[in-house]
Amino acid sequence: MPQQSYPEKVDISNCEKEPIHIIGKSQAHGVIVACNKENLQITQIGRNTDEFFGIPYNDLLSKNLSALIGEKAANELGKEIRSGKQLEAREFKINEVEFIAIPHISGESLIVDFEPAMSDLNPFKYQRELSNILNTLGASESPEELCFDVARITRNIFGYDRVMVYKFDEEWNGEVIAEEKTDQLESWLGLHYPASDIPRQSRELFMKHRVRIIGDVNYSPVPLEPELSPINNDPLDLSRSELRGVSPIHIEYLQNMKVGASLTAALISNGKLWGLLACHHYSSKIIDYYHRQTCEFLTQIFSNELTLKETNLYIKKLEEWGKIRDELVTQIESESKIKKGLTDKKVIFTDLMDCEGGALMLNNKLRLVGETPNKEQVKALIRNYLSGKSEAVYFTKNLSKFYSPAEEFTDTASGILSIKLGRSNNDFLIWFRPEAIQKVNWGGNPENKAGYDEEKQRITPRKSFKKWTQNLTGVSDAWLDYQISAAGAIRESLGSIILEKQKLKIDNLNKQLMRAHEELELFSQGLSHDLKAPLRGIDGYAHILKEDHYNELEKSGKKAVDTILSSTKEMGELIDNILSFAGVSGQSLDKQIFSVNHLLEDIMETFNIRVNYSGTTVKVESELPRMMGDKRMIAQVWSNLIVNALKYTEREDEPKVEIGCMAKDNKSVYFVKDNGIGFDPKFKEEIFDLFSRFSGSNFKGTGIGLAIVKKIIEKHNGRIWAESEPGKGSTFYFYV
Repeated sequence: MPQQSYPEKVDISNCEKEPIHIIGKSQAHGVIVACNKENLQITQIGRNTDEFFGIPYNDLLSKNLSALIGEKAANELGKEIRSGKQLEAREFKINEVEFIAIPHISGESLIVDFEPAMSDLNPFKYQRELSNILNTLGASESPEELCFDVARITRNIFGYDRVMVYKFDEEWNGEVIAEEKTDQLESWLGLHYPASDIPRQSRELFMKHRVRIIGDVNYSPVPLEPELSPINNDPLDLSRSELRGVSPIHIEYLQNMKVGASLTAALISNGKLWGLLACHHYSSKIIDYYHRQTCEFLTQIFSNELTLKETNLYIKKLEEWGKIRDELVTQIESESKIKKGLTDKKVIFTDLMDCEGGALMLNNKLRLVGETPNKEQVKALIRNYLSGKSEAVYFTKNLSKFYSPAEEFTDTASGILSIKLGRSNNDFLIWFRPEAIQKVNWGGNPENKAGYDEEKQRITPRKSFKKWTQNLTGVSDAWLDYQISAAGAIRESLGSIILEKQKLKIDNLNKQLMRAHEELELFSQGLSHDLKAPLRGIDGYAHILKEDHYNELEKSGKKAVDTILSSTKEMGELIDNILSFAGVSGQSLDKQIFSVNHLLEDIMETFNIRVNYSGTTVKVESELPRMMGDKRMIAQVWSNLIVNALKYTEREDEPKVEIGCMAKDNKSVYFVKDNGIGFDPKFKEEIFDLFSRFSGSNFKGTGIGLAIVKKIIEKHNGRIWAESEPGKGSTFYFYV
């Protein structure tokens, strides 16, 4: 089914759903050329080829790409595409003009962005820029200083009139938290902008294409010819094109701000979009590809340094909090009563947070401390709202937005931070914050998102960005990351104590668990020797029987020998998998940040897919978000999921496996999708249980692989789930 085409009319009423990735036009400072990736035949091209190449666009359509870049270069590019490696930018001379060609794969097409090469690139200056970025950002002493440093470096390198660090909040509203500008410009530091200014689909594109340039806001869009791809009759997906045209809504938005050119780069932290590096110029301005790569390098270093500095800050705060936690635990142990230890001694649980009050619900008994809603209101909050939340740690600064009865007690509990205690859905520790009437300075009234233009006869973006102050009510101070982490940690500290009080036999249970753990370790260590040694003997003698006496045996005897050999092989695999499963718990995590694409390349080479699964099409999304975790364990997750996908599709007429990533709930969710046999969706939970198999007897397996995958993902505080239907393939999703 063809994709939705780009709508003829785009206005505020549909901009949130605007398909900006298939806009079908390019910016005017270069040429987009799209080819069939199989044979490099030019299928679509920008109409501005005559201006740049001196060749009319209809003279190039249906020609081979070699007509532009030469036979040798086209052959080399074709080899790179077939190898599946990431395509690199390169330079070509076309009719005596130097161009930078930036290729990438988009669906069935090869897209090449051609931009005129800048002649003033100085490698020594370029090296100094990179060194300056590393040294300056590395020397920043705090997250705040880091933000101002990155704004200053960016303006020094690229010369934009205004450079801002723009941070998102939990609702995707943005705030300018650092700024460098020319003296004559009014400062926008501290201004807020509503989430609608950078809609969801734009934020998602930043996760795929990190640096976005608009060279001239007043440019005339260059249509692609033809509009739809002849390969599949779909619009061309330009998500990762350097020259992708700009939404008319965004163009008008920038024009209303009097901006002439912009450069925007994604700031990623812990796999999610933390903010943007936003550069504005008040006339046209082109930054060449190599300098945009410098910008991408800069934002990567910024993201790494930001994560490091915020982590150090959290550690410092957690050390301060740890002293309070230890005192609480000591009080509980000395009193032998949880409620008294938390609420009636020198240190109480509300000392852990900046709050006005709190509540402890344990064994259906409620204790309130400080300024809080009344007992009936708190019990109703737990019963009707918190007990239904899946999160062990839940927080919000605007409770009434999600739980309407909270409008009655905003003066004591506009914001809450709660933790579930133990396994019960009724036991909670809750901290309350009253509303903090805040003055927020917006860049224009956030409620005036659109206006009607009589001349254009359509809705247009707001024209005023004048400072507008709003008093926010019903909202508390935000809960900070280290406070949320502290709540999670106290939950762990109290968990064992509460469990001890709830179960009189906890000591005996712990001893049993310890013995079971020791026995499991001994069992795991002994499996290799005690089980594999006799198994090797059985396998060896069975092979001797087959080699020396097979032809002398009756048909039933031959079948018995073959059964022994296949059974010993299966048992060996089962032992290996049990060892692997048992070993996951005892292993410590060696976390690091690594490239998922590089990891997948190594896995594919190990599987030798082209030989072992020659008929299977394996599609891997390029530039997958990097991951943080134990690389060896995560490699096992990918390997098991890919092996399953390959195994359960190989009997299909056209087996396909797709590997990619999508943004969901502020997380990078990776997936492995196949068109294989699938399974009944009622087993979507049981499929991850140990020794569970739902593929029938036609496929071999031990039923341990997915259990190992789930255990590794949970060890990384992540989640894995599957969607499937019989005969329609399966998709496994996970995040860490």
